[in-house]
Amino acid sequence: MGAEAEAAVADAFRQEWGRVVATLIRVTGDWDLAEECAQDAFARALECWPRDGVPRRPGAWLTTTARNRAVDRLRRSATEATRLRELAALPGPEAGDCGGPGGVPDDRLRLIFTCCHPALSAEARVALTLRTLTGLTTAEIARAFLVPEPTMAKRLVRAKQRIRNAGIPYRVPPAELLPQRTAAVLSVLYLLFNEGYSATAGADLVRRGLCTEAIRLARCLTGLMPEEPEAAGLLALMLLHDARRAARTDDAGELVPLEEQDRGRWDAAGIAEGVALLDAALHQGRPGPYQVQAAIAACHATAARAADTDWPQIAALYGRLAALAPSPVVELNRAVAVAMADGPAAGLALVTSLEASGALPGYHLLPATRADLLRRLGRTAESAAAYREAMALTAADAERRHLQRRLDEVSRPG
Repeated sequence: MGAEAEAAVADAFRQEWGRVVATLIRVTGDWDLAEECAQDAFARALECWPRDGVPRRPGAWLTTTARNRAVDRLRRSATEATRLRELAALPGPEAGDCGGPGGVPDDRLRLIFTCCHPALSAEARVALTLRTLTGLTTAEIARAFLVPEPTMAKRLVRAKQRIRNAGIPYRVPPAELLPQRTAAVLSVLYLLFNEGYSATAGADLVRRGLCTEAIRLARCLTGLMPEEPEAAGLLALMLLHDARRAARTDDAGELVPLEEQDRGRWDAAGIAEGVALLDAALHQGRPGPYQVQAAIAACHATAARAADTDWPQIAALYGRLAALAPSPVVELNRAVAVAMADGPAAGLALVTSLEASGALPGYHLLPATRADLLRRLGRTAESAAAYREAMALTAADAERRHLQRRLDEVSRPG
């Protein structure tokens, strides 16, 4: 029972952390207190569940335990008497209806909009939401942002202080203010999905709870902002990627490259919904980065075979994306597409130029891409060195094993 209960607590953390913390922030207004009490609740679960059994509704148990812990903490301070009375008078968490424009989004969506207040820097908005909503460690978020962990830790502390000192309200802003925070909210959801789809560390390549949560919140956002094509574009992008999830790993949990995936295992309904959302968004005539990325994903998802993939179109779309949202990661992806469309030598030239610019230090996909292109060109010794470099930079077990298999292939004699 002990191992089973521990696994249930770990699963509850992945599924319920954001819900518990967001609820506590709503009822206490104290971000640090909310995180501390949520941590206490999960610690308490590790003590109680092996002995008493896993509760029928783990999330409700954790929320109640954390809320009671917050009440106890506030009772110890006379200065918090007013807040305690307010907390006691508040109703429990709302179920929320994210299905349409009139629906009331749940606490997690309120949390995202609070974190995305214009008073915070763009980096702080995204980082704080990921830390608070998902329970990602500071190290995981630092890897997602490609910055050192101490830098990210300071950024998170400053963001919390800014919210507290500025008295930023915990709510979804009025409709006329939504556009001011759209880009930041979309960025948060995108990074949340990416961390679930390709975990930066750990044994699991895919963290399904994060993917599911990001998609659910994206649906909420499209309900709030039905005329915003980038919200629909992001949801389409998520659905098109998530549709390939079942084929991304084999039965042993090993990574399966896109070109080798069993396309019969892809979710046809998810692909159809994603394509329909993308078409509707593009018809509004305001293309943006998420719509372009969704178009790239659609090129992959609608190809019956890997050989049918329209790589020239994908390369052109990456060129469009580079103009809309320039970044070294986009340039790296464009290099891959060019290599598929025009040959590995053309792609390697772009990768070499990107490396010479000093972009993407410590980003394992840069040497991994170079290694693959060198392998395709038959330059096995250089390819092996690049694979070793990439392996040293990745913290995801499945990614490292995939790179090891590639290294073994190019290291075989003959």
